[in-house]
Amino acid sequence: MSNPSIKLSIIGSGYVGLVTGACFAEVGHQVVCVDNDPRKLDALRAGKIPIYEPGLEDLVHRNVAAGRLRFTGDIGEAVENSQVVFIAVPTPPQPDGSVDLSFIEQVAREIAGVLKDYRVIVDKSTVPVKTGEKVADTIRRYNKHGADFDVVSNPEFLREGCAVGDLMNPDRIVIGASGERAVGLMQKIYEPFKAPVLVTDINSAELIKHAANSFLALKISYINAVAAVCEASGADVEMVADGIGMDRRIGRNFLNAGIGYGGSCFPKDIAAFIAICDDLGVPFDLLKEVQRINRDVRARFVKKVREALWVLRDKKIAVWGLTFKPDTDDVRSSVAIDVVNDLLGEGAKVRVYDPKGAEKAREFKLIEGADFASSPLDAAKDAEALIIATEWEEFRNVDLGAVKAAMHTPLVFDGRNLFDPGTMEQMGFRYTGVGRTS
Repeated sequence: MSNPSIKLSIIGSGYVGLVTGACFAEVGHQVVCVDNDPRKLDALRAGKIPIYEPGLEDLVHRNVAAGRLRFTGDIGEAVENSQVVFIAVPTPPQPDGSVDLSFIEQVAREIAGVLKDYRVIVDKSTVPVKTGEKVADTIRRYNKHGADFDVVSNPEFLREGCAVGDLMNPDRIVIGASGERAVGLMQKIYEPFKAPVLVTDINSAELIKHAANSFLALKISYINAVAAVCEASGADVEMVADGIGMDRRIGRNFLNAGIGYGGSCFPKDIAAFIAICDDLGVPFDLLKEVQRINRDVRARFVKKVREALWVLRDKKIAVWGLTFKPDTDDVRSSVAIDVVNDLLGEGAKVRVYDPKGAEKAREFKLIEGADFASSPLDAAKDAEALIIATEWEEFRNVDLGAVKAAMHTPLVFDGRNLFDPGTMEQMGFRYTGVGRTS
């Protein structure tokens, strides 16, 4: 490789850490991923990838075989053999919406205990503004050797389902740092990635991630609010979104009406940003409305199902999709899971299918009481209604004639506007989308 190779360690081999480590190794850096879970380490060393992410398995196998990527449980060894140490541990939400930073604090203390020479310590996890200052204070407090270091904020902007592509071809790279030495090393790390680099202070870099995700969630809630207006007025939200999105100042991305956003990022990051702003004394009430709209759109969708079937108890309902979005096996904070539990709570007999998320839904016992189908057609058999909750390409390409023949009643509630209303009605389905007209 013509690009300079940097020795890196990434503490935390979860979604962000593993994808980041594999991609850094792919461009020639020497990467060691650290994790404190022995079972996960054993699996990774055996070539088993704990998450489904397109392209990731091949990337990991290729770079392990090339000797550029390895796994360890020893932070001391990783820090000693790295020029730059990335922190990519979980930052789970607390009941009040604020972020639990105990994992970050623990790792900062562990780094401090083994730090003997200059290192750049990088916050890769999504953290509240001013976290970098606290990480630096912690390392200074517990660093018995008095080693020099810099703390950097380098937020990730990975979308599940296309994370490898996002990291290899990013829209931008944000480096929040105060020292030229740290900035220089970070620029060398990212030299192989052809993207604009924005160098900021640490606080600004930390704020960018929460502000960006909150704005995207705002766009989703906005178009869902518009969808309700479309239903009341006879307009079609897809046409309205196309018209809005053609404005280059706005763009069409994230203007897809449906049953709301979910996943491990948007709900957590918006709640965290609200808590951050409240703590700073500048309440961000607009984001509270974004949350309310997101809750209401799911309730409005389930109400449509209830009105069509009258009583949900003992009704056979098929649900396609459990993950919060396609091309991932992530079922955390999934609206699809919430819809299934809403139906189960009213006594419906629910049969679900998802190409990748079923195993984790079972493992985490997220939808106890539902039956798991082996295919979309299997789920639809004898169903009195079909709900599309995740926009998997497999569903878009299904044989709709076979689906109609399998169902007891050809009643479809499309929570992701996957199909054209006119086409569905011509085929004999009673079709209901979100903000759509036939």
